[in-house]
Amino acid sequence: MSAVPPPAPLSLYSEIARGDWSRLAAGMDQPLTEAEVVQLRGIGDRLDLAEVREVYLPLSRLLSIYAKTTKRLGSDVSGFLGRDDQTTPFVVGVAGSVAVGKSTIARLLRELMSRWADTPRVELVTTDGFLYSNAELERRGLMDRKGFPESYDRRALVEFVTKVKSGADEVRAPFYSHMKYDIMPDAHVVVRRPDVVIVEGLNVLQPPPAPNDVAISDLFDFSIYVDADARHIEQWYIDRFLALREGAFSNPASHFNVFAHLTDEEATETARGYWNDINLPNLLENVLPTKHRASLVLRKGADHSVESVLLRKL
Repeated sequence: MSAVPPPAPLSLYSEIARGDWSRLAAGMDQPLTEAEVVQLRGIGDRLDLAEVREVYLPLSRLLSIYAKTTKRLGSDVSGFLGRDDQTTPFVVGVAGSVAVGKSTIARLLRELMSRWADTPRVELVTTDGFLYSNAELERRGLMDRKGFPESYDRRALVEFVTKVKSGADEVRAPFYSHMKYDIMPDAHVVVRRPDVVIVEGLNVLQPPPAPNDVAISDLFDFSIYVDADARHIEQWYIDRFLALREGAFSNPASHFNVFAHLTDEEATETARGYWNDINLPNLLENVLPTKHRASLVLRKGADHSVESVLLRKL
């Protein structure tokens, strides 16, 4: 008698292989040109038209369906209560490590979702704007912890997303300059009741710091975690540092101009030092443990392309 195979382990997620996921794009028009994809692509990312069509086009449609369904539910509940429709923006969180490509994905989803009839107005806000200013980080002794949860003004971020989800007509977020490596006090990102708000950042899926506090993710309607092996992310981080040394770092106005004249070997060792001392500990201690809180996980392989999708079961 042949042995009965053990039952498959239970999981909160349905795992969908890249090939199966890509078939969901059948019949969908490709809305972006190659030039647009190049403009959206971050330094070090290997995003191309095939990846857009096979991975992100179906994802944008799924998000649009979620947003439409949530809006309909909100309208139905308002009708049941005998009140005017008070539906608020659909909020999507995008989390993941430094250099994993989450910023590119957030920009891409903003463009793709805005092409669907149900979600024409999409805004993107990054949590970099909610970092404490460099002066405040220095005062708190946190400059070497920039990017860790304690380096963010969590209260201001929760207040921002709360106002968005409360239906405020206009909400302002601080603006962060990667060139200056600091908050720009006279600049803001303004959100005026769009259909969708995408909030992208390292720590957006963090649990609340205390039992009675609100987690940022409590205010999300859908969340995405961009996942990859830490060894691959380290290489992507180093590659990006080398590319920035030839590009943005060469600008005399850049905070990182001091790295522009490093040799390849010096730049590689500098990047590896930042990775091992700051970004890897932050990933292992704070970012990766939040993966299970996501509605959907994008798993990337060594070549930066998505290999599978995990969608939380309803």
